[in-house]
Order: sequence, then C-alpha cells, then structure tokens
Amino acid sequence: MEATPKINGGVKYNSRTPAIHGPTNPMVTPLLTDLYQFTMAYAYWKADKHNDHAVNPFGGEYTVFAGLEECIRFIANFKLSKDEIAFVRECLSPTCEDGFYDYLGGIDCSDVEVYAIAEGSVVFPKVPLMRIEGPVAVVQLLETPFVNLINFASLVTTNAARHRFVAGKNKLLLEFGLRRAQGPDGGVGASKYCYMGGFDATSNCAAGKLFGIPLHGTHSHAFVSSFTGPDEITEKSLQSHDGSRLCTDFVHLTQMWLGKLKRLSSSEGVFGETNQSELAAFVSYALAFPNNFLALVDTYDVMRSGVPNFCAVGLALSDMGYKAKGIRLDSGDLAYLSCEARKFFQTIEKEFQVPGFGKTGITASNDLNEETLDALNKQGHEVDSFGIGTNLVTCFSQPALGCVFKLVEINNQPRIKLSEDVSKVSIPCKKRSFRLYGKEGYALVDIMLGENEPPPKEGQRILCRHPFNETKRAYVVPQRVEDLMRCYWPGNADKAREELPTLKHIREHCMKQLEQMRTDHMRRLNPTPYKVSVSAKLYEFIHFLWLNEAPVGELQ
Repeated sequence: MEATPKINGGVKYNSRTPAIHGPTNPMVTPLLTDLYQFTMAYAYWKADKHNDHAVNPFGGEYTVFAGLEECIRFIANFKLSKDEIAFVRECLSPTCEDGFYDYLGGIDCSDVEVYAIAEGSVVFPKVPLMRIEGPVAVVQLLETPFVNLINFASLVTTNAARHRFVAGKNKLLLEFGLRRAQGPDGGVGASKYCYMGGFDATSNCAAGKLFGIPLHGTHSHAFVSSFTGPDEITEKSLQSHDGSRLCTDFVHLTQMWLGKLKRLSSSEGVFGETNQSELAAFVSYALAFPNNFLALVDTYDVMRSGVPNFCAVGLALSDMGYKAKGIRLDSGDLAYLSCEARKFFQTIEKEFQVPGFGKTGITASNDLNEETLDALNKQGHEVDSFGIGTNLVTCFSQPALGCVFKLVEINNQPRIKLSEDVSKVSIPCKKRSFRLYGKEGYALVDIMLGENEPPPKEGQRILCRHPFNETKRAYVVPQRVEDLMRCYWPGNADKAREELPTLKHIREHCMKQLEQMRTDHMRRLNPTPYKVSVSAKLYEFIHFLWLNEAPVGELQ
C-alpha cells in the first residue's frame, strides 16, 4: 500500500516518517545567515543557475563532531516566512526582481540530501563531516547556519573530550560553566555538548530540563558566610534514615562528635577551635539535605576548620543512618589538601569504626583546565570528581573552530578550490569516507574514495595516498572497515534515513570512539598526526584537475 505524502513546514514527508521538531534555539531561522548568501542566491536565480545540483562537503580541524541533530532539525523545518522575505527585500538592492522573492517563498529542503558522519565521532582534517546535495541556491542558504551550528558544538564537545581524556575514565566530571558562558545560548549549548563530550553532570537547570542531563550542585561560600553561629538554627530535629528514631538536637550531636575529633591523637596540631559559623552552615545544610550532604570546606581554613566541621556533621549523620556525600575544595593546593583530607577520613573510619568513611568523596574546582588536571595527576591527588567551568565552556585555549563549507561538484562536474596554502586546497568531487582499523582494534587511517569506486574490504590490501604529498603512501590491510557517511536527510529521495539518536546514545558513541583511538593520537602534548588519505584513483584525479584549473604563468 502506498503511503500518502503530507506537508509539514513546507517539506514533504512520507507518512511513515516521524516529524522532526524545530531547532532547540528559536533564533535558528533561515535569517540566521550572512547577507551574501542571499546576494549569491539572487545571482544564481538571475543567471537561472539556482536549480543547478551542487555538492558541498564540510571539513575541519581534528575534533569531535557535534551539532548534526540541530542541522537536521533546521532543514526539516526550513521555510522563509513572509516577514522574513520582506526583510530580505529591504536589505537587497531595489533592482532585484520580484520573481526572486516569489522564489524564496516557495523554497524548502525537500530537494536537499544530507549525508554525514555520526554525531559524537572523532574526525580529522580534510575528511568531510557532512555532504549536502541539492539546488545550489538552497544549499548556499544553508552554509552559514550549518557552520554556526557545528563550529561551536564541535569546539565545546572536543574540549570536554580532551578534559575527559586527561582526567581518566573513572573520575566524575561536572560542568559548572553557566555563569561564565557567553550568554544564555552559549550556556545551555555548552552544557549539552560538554555532556556529549564525556562530562557526567551539569549545574545548569535549564539544560537538565531540556536535554535530560543529570544535575549536580550544593552550596557556595556565600551560604557558609551567611551564618554567624549555631544559635541561629531554630529547627534542630532530624528523623533517622529508616524513620524509626528522632534526634531532637542534631546541633548538639554534631558538637559532641566535634569534641571527639579534637581528642583524636592524630588531630593534635591539626585543628583547635573550628569556625562555629561554618559549622552552623554545614549543620543547616545537612538538616535540609541529609541524603545529599556535600560541603564546601575552604571558606575559612580547609584542614583547621572546614574538614573537621564536615566530619563532625558527617559522623552525626552516620549515627542517624545517613551517609555524607563529601567535600568540595575550591582553592589552595588541591593535590596536597585532597591527600590530607583523605588521610583524615581514613583515620576516622579506623578510629570510630565507620565503614566507608575513608572513601568519602572529594570534589575539586577553582579554574581547572587540561593543564591543571595533568599537573594534579603528576603530583598525585585524592580527588574523585572535578567541577570545571570557565575554561571548559568558553574554550579559553582555542576560542573558535575552523570548519569550512566548500563546493566540490556542480551538475556532476567536480570543482576544486586552489590556494598557495596547500592546507586550504579542497578535495574535489562527491566522495565516500572510510575508517580502517588494525589488528589491535585501533583506527589506523581514514581514506576517501570517489563516489563510484568500490569500497575497501576487510583483509584486502589497499594503497592509501596523502592527498598532496606524492612521497607519502602506504599499503594497509584493514581488519575492520567502517563506512563513515550515512544519510540523515534524504529530502524527497526514496532513501532510508538514519534516525537521530538520543543525547545519551551520542555520548556513549563518543566515549567508544575515543577508546578506539590510539592514545598517542589523543595526548595533549605533541600528539602523533593521524593519517588521512585518498585512494590512488582519487589522488590522480585531484592532481589532474589541479593542473587543469591552475593558470599557467608567462615569463617575458
């Protein structure tokens, strides 16, 4: 039985295909583009070239590819409104013909096809991230929004993945960057893509609601310093965890435990009188959240006040059947303080027979980045989780990513962009990309082939050539071959479409991808360059077209 097509946002869908929601950010509309995209669209229309079939690949620096879902949401709902067309008319020359604006009112992405590498994949220079096929004027209008949606997303995801790589698999990574992010859009987007790149939770409530990211957070220094002493606490009772007992004066129970800690032989010389306003803050927070008590311990003095006060409250909670979550260090020598706190926790577990207290969690924050994580690893530390903000969400070490959008084919005619800088020379024609894996399961090389070339096969020897350097070439016998490009938007074409995965699945794919890369490719300093190649046939064609298109000089 043939399904009846239906219209959704100007784009035709098969009734078996679920509708795709619009972009997360309502500002992502067809007007989120550069003016010259409309001027070129008009020039194409004027020259009657607007329906010429164009192919544009998307390439960039080494990164974790992100932003694909937002691109597909954008084109699935692409339609210029009458108000938007009126604004474009105001912006363009008054000599532009009315027929062009009628044309704009009728276009959508039903004739566009999008092929892409899976979101969350590790990608390398020169390998196309996306291939967009369709009428050249429409494809041109997609350039700026696509680059915008992918550059920031991929930049933040890559930054998160790099932090995950340095921190290691077993550390809890928390994104705390909202207050330092570039506005609300940057904050929400950064939270999403940090989670995709390997972070475990965020402090951003909006991102938690929108994307289902786990939330994490406790209190600030302001909360601690807002208290003046235990006398402020009026409600002092706490029900036990199992509901069988009631402690009528939890403050007194805490102070009793603080006295026991002072008498510990191991604590002599470590602390005397702790800050009582800090103790009051900790007790108040524990009474409010007995199941999730995590205290910021560096408001006054970590080892002379913060840690002992935390332990006194934690032991009182233990008496009532609860388990304290841990402490957060936000200043000072994080390696030293974490080790000293761990020793104190272990002593308490031994002296007071409190199972598991020695493994109480230690979180560190304070302007952390890749370098400080690496330094902490070399120094030796006892931190279980890291809260990272500014350097993560602002991508302080590299504030922009250089993804580009290049025309590689028009009406089945391959096109090449030349430059005196070889790194900016585009690789022409419609291509397929494959990743070849070795015996140990690690990726060896990516190879691009012309659309009509037979794909590489497992166990079959294939010549891999550097796109531009004739001396760099190698034979590879892959143990596994991965086809990188998949169709995510077929338009009206009768082709199967890859379903957009959930954020959780993309994150899992990203973590698996990172595990499949050799560590020397991923290390922070002096990484081994990953090999990106072309087939022998494509290599010959690139250089044939290069010679044909490059002008011949004349000496006189």
